[in-house]
Formats: sequence, C-alpha cells, structure tokens
Amino acid sequence: MTDQTKTRGRFIVFEGIDGAGKTTQIELLEQALRAEGRLVFRTAEPTESVSGGLLRDALGGVSKRTACEMAALFVLDRIFHNVSPVSGIEKMLADGIDVICDRYYYSSLAYQGSEIEGDWVWRMNLDCPEIRHPDLCIFLDLTPEQSMERINRGRVTHEIYENEERLRRVRDRFFGVFDALKNTDRICVVDAARPIAEIHNEIVSLVKQM
Repeated sequence: MTDQTKTRGRFIVFEGIDGAGKTTQIELLEQALRAEGRLVFRTAEPTESVSGGLLRDALGGVSKRTACEMAALFVLDRIFHNVSPVSGIEKMLADGIDVICDRYYYSSLAYQGSEIEGDWVWRMNLDCPEIRHPDLCIFLDLTPEQSMERINRGRVTHEIYENEERLRRVRDRFFGVFDALKNTDRICVVDAARPIAEIHNEIVSLVKQM
C-alpha cells in the first residue's frame, strides 16, 4: 500500500454475550480482509496494559472489584486503547490499517450498566473525547441458554458474568443500548446460532457495505 493509495482504516467492533463465537468470526474476517490486500490489526478489551491486567484478574475472580471500580477501569483501559502512540486504535486507523476489536464500550454499557446507575457509565464512555465511535459494531446474538450450553461444553472455569441469569440481564441490556444508539452508531445484529460459514458470509457482506 503506497502513500498515494493509503486511506484511513475501518474500525470494526465485535460484541456478544459469552460463548457467541466472537473469536472464530474475528479470525475469519481478518483472513478475508487480508485476502483482499488490506492491512488488519486485531485487538481486544481488556487490553494488555496495566489496567487491562487488573480487569482480567477481576473478571477471572482472582481479585474482587465493585461494579463502579470495573466501569472506571474499563474507561481507563479504553482511553489507553485509543490513544497509545505505539498500538492505539487512532494510530492504526490513521496508518490505513483496519482495526477489529473484540468488545468495546457496548460491553461496559451492558455489563456494568446492568449492575449500577446506567447514566454514569454512559457518560464516562460516550462523553469522553478520546474514546472514538466504531464504524461498525457486529453483535453476535445467542440466547442465554445457548450461551451457557457452549460455555459448559468448552470451558472448565467460568468468568464472573457467566451464569444464565446474568447473561439474560446483560443480553436485554445490550438491546436497550443498541436502541438508544441507533441514530449515532451503526450496529448490526447477527444470528450466531447458525453454521459458522453462514455467519461469516453475512459478516463479510456487512463489512463490504461500509
């Protein structure tokens, strides 16, 4: 990619309750974009930063954090994720690289937003000038029952949000968030209970429409 042809990258976020298949679909999309000759940077939240490490410890049950602590740590981690001069989202996009991110502020609004006063979490994320809006959010949708079936089949240990009651509350919250953001964010809900190839083909079609 020469300087003359370099254009700004596209910022694509994948969301979904646990077990929805985000990792698989992100890998497949990355392969498809690279096959088209595009540059791709895969990333995720929590990040590999210090704040990201604190979040992973809490999510794994190693340390206990309040919902407010979790929400604030995610915002701190998300700001770093955007502005890091080495591997930040803004730098990658400016360099013409497509960024595919596993989870973003939608997860904060759904997970922590279902446990504490939602407006506070909302303002911290959406009013922050250093947290950019994605170009596309793809939500891989499963029912809580389908999610728990996949989690129990694939893992021995569970994270703190991985039980059916919490997953149902979070999924409902996701759809409330999407409805509230329908005029500002491009969000596409994809049925994640179908065959992997069928889901991938729909995602590729959505990305091409960008």
